[in-house]
Amino acid sequence: MRASDKAYAALREDIIEWRLAPGTVLAEVEQSERLGVSRTPVREALSRLTAEGLTTAAGGRGVVVTDISLEDIDEMFELRETLEGKAAALAAERGERTVFEQLHADLLRAPELISQDDPARHAYYALVGRLDEAIDAAISNSYLAQAMRSLRVHLVRVRRLAADDAPRLNAAAVEHAAIAEAIAAGNAKLAEAATTLHLHRSLSHVKATHSPNEENHG
Repeated sequence: MRASDKAYAALREDIIEWRLAPGTVLAEVEQSERLGVSRTPVREALSRLTAEGLTTAAGGRGVVVTDISLEDIDEMFELRETLEGKAAALAAERGERTVFEQLHADLLRAPELISQDDPARHAYYALVGRLDEAIDAAISNSYLAQAMRSLRVHLVRVRRLAADDAPRLNAAAVEHAAIAEAIAAGNAKLAEAATTLHLHRSLSHVKATHSPNEENHG
C-alpha cells in the first residue's frame, strides 16, 4: 500500500468512527508523525478527504474535519430515499433470489451480533455492508451504485451516532431483513416501500436522540 493510501485509509476510518471529531484540525506535521509517514502522503490524503467532503479548508486553521448538522442529515436522507428506494426495486427485479434469501436469514440473527461485547458493532455493520454490496451488484447500474457509495461515506458517520443504541439497531435489523425478504421475493414495490420505511425510522431516531454538534458522539 502506498504511503498516501495508508494515510488516507487511517484518517478516513478515524473520521468515520468519530475518533477525529468534527472541527478537529488535521495538521500535516502532527498527522505525519502520528501515522508514521511523511508530510506529502498526508497532504495527498487530506486532498482526497476534502474531495469526499469529510474534511474542509478552514482559512488560517488549515484542514479540519467537517461537521454534520441536522440540515445535512435531512439532505442526505432525501437523496438516500431516492437512490436506495430505486436500487431496492431494481434489485428485486434483477437480483439473484438465493443471495437475498441468505441475507434475510442472516439479518434475522443480527441481534446475536448486536449483543456481542463490541461497542462499535463491527460484525453487525459488516452484515449491513453485505446487504449494500449485494444490492449494488444486483442492480447492474454502475452510475447508481457509485452515487450510493459516495453517499455512504457520510452515512456511516451518521450511523455511528446510534452505535450504542441496541434497541434501535435491533429494530433496524428487522427492517433490513424485510428489505432483503422483499428483494428475494422479487417484489419491487414492497422492496422500495420497506426501504422507505427503514429510512424514515432511522432519520426520526437520529434527529430525536442525537445532536450532531455534541462533542461526545460515542
